[in-house]
Amino acid sequence: MSEKITALQVARRAGVSQSAVSRVFTPGASVSEKMATKVREAAEELGYRPNILARAMVSGRSRIVGFVVAYLDNYFYPEAIEKLSNAMQEEGYHVLMFMASQTTGNIDDIVSEILDYQIDGLIFASVALSSSIVERCQASNVPIILFNRRQDLEGVSSITSDNFSGGRKVGEFLINCGHQRIGYIAGWEGASTQRDREAGLMAALTAHDMPLFAREVGNFRKEEALTAARAMFDVPANLRPDAVFVANDHMAFFVLDVLRSELGLSVPDDVAIVGYDDVPPASWPAYDLTTVRQRANLMVQETVETFIRQIDNPENFTPRQVALDGPLIVRGSTQPMPRKVTAHERLR
Repeated sequence: MSEKITALQVARRAGVSQSAVSRVFTPGASVSEKMATKVREAAEELGYRPNILARAMVSGRSRIVGFVVAYLDNYFYPEAIEKLSNAMQEEGYHVLMFMASQTTGNIDDIVSEILDYQIDGLIFASVALSSSIVERCQASNVPIILFNRRQDLEGVSSITSDNFSGGRKVGEFLINCGHQRIGYIAGWEGASTQRDREAGLMAALTAHDMPLFAREVGNFRKEEALTAARAMFDVPANLRPDAVFVANDHMAFFVLDVLRSELGLSVPDDVAIVGYDDVPPASWPAYDLTTVRQRANLMVQETVETFIRQIDNPENFTPRQVALDGPLIVRGSTQPMPRKVTAHERLR
């Protein structure tokens, strides 16, 4: 094994001090372009790579942000991670992703591992936090941001869509289209996104004195969404909803597959379907899904801004609770219901 090249060797090759080499490889440090070029050329010739973790021990900053996510099945998260990573890089930071299972209870272990990387901040998506995790991160002076989730935890910022408003928009839309038997397929009931979307839908139904016609739980998972769709629709026609709000697009795609391919139902003629997120496949002709758009660009922008504010001025930082409004995108999986002809009109 070849000997590891050191900063001192680079300094000697470039004819500069070792501290100059350190400044060149420290984001944001002041260094002339001429010196930077000289040092980088020497580093490339020698095959030198800076030790980021060692630098973090000295500077107190690793320029690394941990991103913890429970699953990547939902198209929304890979897209959001890409946008977040690009935005963080523009600020001189890099995103290190970790997978955590909400069901196996390994989040505490994951957090312990992440903190060993001397990260500058933690962003949690699709993961519920315990107060002990928050306390450990705060004791290590590691800022926490919840992305697409919210919890009532002191000192923790959250960036979400306005899920209650989005759910209410779906309810009002379906009612205004003339639907009378509106169903709902829920996501994981421990998620704030799920609870708020359903609460918004129920607020719309209550305002019109309408009950929820049918409800199943899909837990944001493929197999459970398929089972929920079969339970709701593999019944006599008079027991089926005429419209269904599905808690996210990921589940809505599988619901559409069951209705069309297994049960031979027509969407939207037999039943209207609405999702939530507006991930790219929602606009594909195969799905053409009416859905509420999560504004990923704005969510990422607010997340990065919140992180930078907190890391730059922690003493004066006040945690932010941001809920961004998202538009309802109407496509071919819904249509206005035929207006009922009254007895008076039939006699005219």
